[in-house]
Amino acid sequence: MSGPADAPIGVFDSGIGGLTVVRELLQQMPEEGIVYFGDTARVPYGTKSADTVTRFSRENALFLERMRVKFLIVACNSASALALPTLQREFRIPMIGVIEPGARAAAAATRNGRIGVIGTQATIGSRAYDAAIHKIDDKLEVVGKACPLFVPLAEEGWVEGEVAESVARTYLAEVLDHGIDTLILGCTHYPLLKDTLQRVVGDDVTLVDTAVETITEVQTRLVDSGLRRGGTGSGEPDLGESNRGEPGRGEHAYYVSDVPGQFRQVGERFLGHGLEPLVWVDQNDLPWYERGASR
Repeated sequence: MSGPADAPIGVFDSGIGGLTVVRELLQQMPEEGIVYFGDTARVPYGTKSADTVTRFSRENALFLERMRVKFLIVACNSASALALPTLQREFRIPMIGVIEPGARAAAAATRNGRIGVIGTQATIGSRAYDAAIHKIDDKLEVVGKACPLFVPLAEEGWVEGEVAESVARTYLAEVLDHGIDTLILGCTHYPLLKDTLQRVVGDDVTLVDTAVETITEVQTRLVDSGLRRGGTGSGEPDLGESNRGEPGRGEHAYYVSDVPGQFRQVGERFLGHGLEPLVWVDQNDLPWYERGASR
């Protein structure tokens, strides 16, 4: 018999990058069901205003709420920085963004008190990581750097080699000049460049993958609230056109507001395996989040 713990976890992102968070979720909690929504028709969020990002994020959360998720992960740094407080006020679903877990991990990891943050223009401009870190320890020094070219490099699969390393060295020179010993990867695309980034910053700099830290905290919160799925295969989340998965594993469904060229290929690179089922949410007749509720 199904109960609240058998409901799926909802994850949304502005596009495809949040699949790195889903990949970590699958690794840490393979028994959980997942409903992912990528707002690929309106990506990127990182260049948009706070009001626009908040409106889009509210619609994404409404879609996932109507899919009856038990927990919501805002797997977009821009949305976490600009919209999370509004979502937490307006929705009753327990939720988490990716900024505070990353900030806590960085504050714990630093030895010299100097932390670097790389991300989109919106994330860096919001200074959300600065605020989260200083809330923990106001003596810590934080230096941010927007690295917009890392996103297309990740999506093209150019995560290794001369081009990726040259771009990384150019972007990170300013951050490294501050003597940081910890670097937060403040965009869900950036973990794909982790090996290149580590070579550029050197072994003395600790990289903080916000996807890893976020899912670790999600796991703790689910256990504490009694919402962790047992992994016995009992109960089947109602995801409509979902895959049936392996015994003891939750079901997964991937929804997008548009299916651009090569989306599946890029998405499978981010996820680390096949992207099924992939469902395009038609936007022609009703707002897409209303249509999703009728599935």
